[in-house]
Amino acid sequence: MTALLDDPLDAAAMLRAGALVAFATETVYGLGADARNAHAVAGIFEAKGRPHFNPLICHFATAEAAWAEVRPDARALALAEAFWPGPLTLVLPRRADCRIDLLAGAGLDTLAVRVPAHEGALALLRAADTPIAAPSANRSGRVSPTTSAHVMEELSGRIAAVLEGGECEVGVESTVLDLAAGGAALLRPGGIPVEAIEAIIGAVGRSLKLSDAAPPTLRSPGMMLSHYAPSLPLRLDAAEVAADEALLAFGPPLPGAGRVFQLSETGDLREAASRLFAGLRMLDQPGLRGIAAMPVPGEGLGAAIRDRLSRAGAPRTASNSG
Repeated sequence: MTALLDDPLDAAAMLRAGALVAFATETVYGLGADARNAHAVAGIFEAKGRPHFNPLICHFATAEAAWAEVRPDARALALAEAFWPGPLTLVLPRRADCRIDLLAGAGLDTLAVRVPAHEGALALLRAADTPIAAPSANRSGRVSPTTSAHVMEELSGRIAAVLEGGECEVGVESTVLDLAAGGAALLRPGGIPVEAIEAIIGAVGRSLKLSDAAPPTLRSPGMMLSHYAPSLPLRLDAAEVAADEALLAFGPPLPGAGRVFQLSETGDLREAASRLFAGLRMLDQPGLRGIAAMPVPGEGLGAAIRDRLSRAGAPRTASNSG
């Protein structure tokens, strides 16, 4: 049963306990989880039925809190000064000591961050005292919600609570700007016009989000066929493993591997999702010739896990490697 809450303190307590709580921002309602809690972040993908591990936007109470997790350049600082709190998301490099869970950033070395301009959202962020990862609070592929009733229609029974925040003022998602690779690329138009951004930092490249079938051309969240794959070759659906291979196990592990990381001994897909990127990084060490990934079922979160493994194991070329 999904609760409808009025008090940000109650919602914050649920978030800190690992629950999913939808909340209003000035753009749309977001489906929030503690961005430092891997199991909670995996629950976002499960609740939305999200087919891929796309990067999530991490929300902060202040710009300073965001800068503790990512490395801003002069352009990011100027844009934050002009538009935060507000409907602008900046994609920036993760700090080496970043505490945001890897799954929230889809395993990339970047994070999408913003400070929302909604007093209820800011009160929740202050009370929770943790960054909140939050895509739109709707089932994947459905219309984004701008009232608590919309969220209840989409996600009732799938999440713990909705924090009532009234109708969203902007009603469209935030503008997403990638500053991580040196240039400036518009990944999604939204609540801040690109012309207003260009008035501060100069020309911004326009880029549409690529479909899975399109040839990837831009290094940015969710747009690469093979991004941040392990340096070791990865093979899927392994039925056996050699002594000079690492094993990404799901369920009882295959015998004989040189190194093993267990996604979920009990076959729990949410646990496996929460551990996927940490596992790939742990296994990607010198001394072995490759990584063998045991089969993962294709239903529910398993589809997202298999999608990410397929991308990680895709042949790397100059056009698709991140």
